[in-house]
Amino acid sequence: MSKTSKQHRRIVITGLGPVCGFGIGIDPLWAGLCAGESAIRPITAFDPSGFITTVAATILPEQLDIRSIVPKNYRKATKVMARDIEIAVAAAASAVNAAALTTRGTAEGVAPTIPPERVGCHIGAGLIPADSDELASAMLTCRSADGGFDPGEWGRTGMNNLTPLWLLKYLPNMLACHVTIIHDCQGPSNTLTCAEVSGALSMGESMRVIRRGDADACLSGGAESKVSYMGLLRQTFANRLAAVATGGDGVAAVRPFDASATGTVLGEGGGILITETFDSAHARGARAIAELTGFAARQCSCIDTVGVDLSDAAQDIASAIEGALHDAQTQASEIDAIVPLGSGIPTVDQAEAAALRLIFGERLLRLPLVTLAPQVGICGAGASALAACVAAQCLSEQRLPARLSTAGSAAMGVESDARASCSATLRNVLVTSTGMGGQSAALVLRRIS
Repeated sequence: MSKTSKQHRRIVITGLGPVCGFGIGIDPLWAGLCAGESAIRPITAFDPSGFITTVAATILPEQLDIRSIVPKNYRKATKVMARDIEIAVAAAASAVNAAALTTRGTAEGVAPTIPPERVGCHIGAGLIPADSDELASAMLTCRSADGGFDPGEWGRTGMNNLTPLWLLKYLPNMLACHVTIIHDCQGPSNTLTCAEVSGALSMGESMRVIRRGDADACLSGGAESKVSYMGLLRQTFANRLAAVATGGDGVAAVRPFDASATGTVLGEGGGILITETFDSAHARGARAIAELTGFAARQCSCIDTVGVDLSDAAQDIASAIEGALHDAQTQASEIDAIVPLGSGIPTVDQAEAAALRLIFGERLLRLPLVTLAPQVGICGAGASALAACVAAQCLSEQRLPARLSTAGSAAMGVESDARASCSATLRNVLVTSTGMGGQSAALVLRRIS
């Protein structure tokens, strides 16, 4: 295969594996979005009363039982799976099943649909915090004479009170590690850790791997849960969270592109997508949900990487969008809808809206936005992958989900009307994301013709 033909390999999406507060798979997510429902609910896994917010779009215990998802011979490994890993493994299983792929993880001893050496895996991950109870129980054994913490004793004996494989639960690359082992992905594999942009960057990595002929298919996306003591603490210090007291309305608190908004609400989740060459999908009779035509990423000017002040970043974000449009050989006028980050964090939303205005001008006021944060929260490294799943489903169904919390959006020059779910003629959908720290990425998805 020539270099030119490799670069023009068509890449399609054949399986969607979102995981979020609505459940596992595209069906519960799509039903919840179209019904205008929200998965934001009170946090019950621990007591959040000491934090600025007490709600999140959490995944309920009955929605995610990891032992029932992994193969029987892999259940022992679930003991070293942090929450983020469980989400990624569940998302991968959902995507593989949706794509009608046979892998080692779906049928032991049965020939795989695609040779393992031709299947890659790229998964975005976050900074996984250690389990508070697990860490605290070991630290309690290291009290000094005055009742404080003795770091010397921690080094001598305290660490030995952690389980021997403790660290393997919290390494970011363990998401891709478990997924590749379960499904026997022997092609190129990578982990990207750039906050909310991680999923989109992973999809871009998969595109490049497939285009250059190093794989025929990839499991691609991202997953994260920041709903923990440490996750909430970090996001509080970064001034990203909306204040929601016990009993407060978390849905109303998340107002994407509203200049008067005060912050966002966290979510658990993400998504894995099966990205595959058109020829591979066609040869095995798989249904292509959407075509992945464009990707680009840029590093943004970020005055404050803790508070994420992106005041000067509009041009950088716009450059990523321009790059994705160029890669897709698509004009801005051909974009029919946008799935932005739309977090409700004022400084981030202002930069994202300004970038979109640079690309779309006055048309942005009439261009439909799919803002997910009021319904599934901001899912960290899984956010942009979850957005890509929704964009693909919009193209497949030729439909827009309901849009919530739009008050004040017109002031930022974007569509400001709340809406119920409605049919729409969609040819190209743009996904944009800007992550904590300033990385920005964009994807263009096209309807299969």
